Amino acid sequence: MKEIPYSGEKTAKVGDIEIAYDTFGNPSSPPMLLVMGLGAQMIQWDDAFCKMIAGQGRWVIRFDNRDVGLSSKFDDAGVPDVRSLIQGKIGDVPYTLKDMAGDAVGLLDVLGIEAADVVGVSMGGMIAQTMAIHYPNRVRTLTSIMSTTGNPTLPQPTPEAMSVLLTPPVSNRIDYVNGSLESAKVLHGSKFPLNEEYVRNYSERSYDRCYHPQGFARQLGAILVSESRHEALRNVTIPTLVIHGDVDPLVPVEGGKDTAKSIPEAKLQIIEGMGHSFPTEVVPQILQAILQHTAQ
Repeated sequence: MKEIPYSGEKTAKVGDIEIAYDTFGNPSSPPMLLVMGLGAQMIQWDDAFCKMIAGQGRWVIRFDNRDVGLSSKFDDAGVPDVRSLIQGKIGDVPYTLKDMAGDAVGLLDVLGIEAADVVGVSMGGMIAQTMAIHYPNRVRTLTSIMSTTGNPTLPQPTPEAMSVLLTPPVSNRIDYVNGSLESAKVLHGSKFPLNEEYVRNYSERSYDRCYHPQGFARQLGAILVSESRHEALRNVTIPTLVIHGDVDPLVPVEGGKDTAKSIPEAKLQIIEGMGHSFPTEVVPQILQAILQHTAQ
């Protein structure tokens, strides 16, 4: 493979906060913005995955959402009572998914990008959907992976998956890495073997780069208080691809089906045996689907 240009990690001033990001490929190529999920740093978009997309003639941008990685933190806001929010009780949170969508659009502004192919996974899919609703001229195509509309009538996470969200934060690197591995075993699904070495490596990199569990709680709060997108998505006319695993324990497959049903003419691709993760075996399938969808 030819050498893929890499920007190195940079920081963009977006409104009152700073967003950490990097890019792969040629800035003159069509831009693709990758939006990561709950509590996950941008490096969970694997370097090799980004390079493969860039190698197909895209300018790939990945970034740390607010409150994670090297982007601005909101520690002054405290930590929301997540259990109360899950129970439907009203509580204060410092920001919502709409604010996070605004961050993504602000990053596009800084980079001089008029519109991008936007690919979001899990919470990142919720952010991408929110961008499509509120900033439709900035989204050329939408790809929503293992995500949902926030429709309250949909099936909820399994008790085991919910326990992953509610696991208390740890205080050291070893416990963090071991805990990440246990969580991955719950979320991965049973059809494909879990690459434990990969999980450990990412977890170690994440901890060393920036371990910040308070941000996880605030991001989860943003998800819990944000309104359902089920009805608003009916007005989205952006070409949309929805990808979901049929054994996802955290965001059940009905969330993907509801997303595709809500957006006119959206394409739905259900991957057999995929849980709430990217098994190595299905990455080529996901990559091909994204590239075909964004080639239109």
